[in-house]
Amino acid sequence: MTQQLEPMPTDWRRALAVVAHPDDLEYGCAAAVAGWTDEGREVTYLLATRGEAGIDTIAPDVCAPLREREQRDSAAVVGVASVEFLDHRDGVIEYGTALRRDIAAAIRRHRPELLITLNHRDTWGGAAWNTPDHRAVGRATLDAAGDAGNRWIFPELRERGLEPWDGVRWVAVAGTDRPTHAVDATPGFERSVRSLLAHRTYIEVLTDEDPEAYCRAFLADVYKRQFEVFAR
Repeated sequence: MTQQLEPMPTDWRRALAVVAHPDDLEYGCAAAVAGWTDEGREVTYLLATRGEAGIDTIAPDVCAPLREREQRDSAAVVGVASVEFLDHRDGVIEYGTALRRDIAAAIRRHRPELLITLNHRDTWGGAAWNTPDHRAVGRATLDAAGDAGNRWIFPELRERGLEPWDGVRWVAVAGTDRPTHAVDATPGFERSVRSLLAHRTYIEVLTDEDPEAYCRAFLADVYKRQFEVFAR
């Protein structure tokens, strides 16, 4: 029997995407983002770290500004102008009130109707273990959606002029093995390839393949596998 997933909601204007590292959104979300910004929707990226621990051969103090620059370039390819960083430590993000407060503050500041994050579960749906950073940020994002709307949680945010925002209507979790909604990646595919390719320093360390060939093959496989999941 074929399962037909619901299309993503379209009656929203602002989205906030919250992930742990530079490149997290480019490994599967960027095509959807490109389509949304083409429609005039506003998408903001919020990253918990600057990815400073992600490249073994580059010291963190050198790596952080490099990866930040590549993330901004990557976001611009799919029409995202606003990219913010929280400066939690790459690789050792701790789930807790500090992280929830930072994300809730961003939600109150940007007032999104759609919140986007990455798979927060222990695995990617099989034996592949998810990273602690992804799990912490994903869970904190889900919790912060409620925190942002409660005036009695993090009252210090009101002292900073950040009034409660209870307008988050949907949370989309990318990379889940339990999908309920889908977005057609076809219109934004080419830009998603260029968006991932903007993380060239990271990719050149990750693979011996030609960087563009790697990005194109990886994303084509991701979208193909997701389609197969959607069609079950």
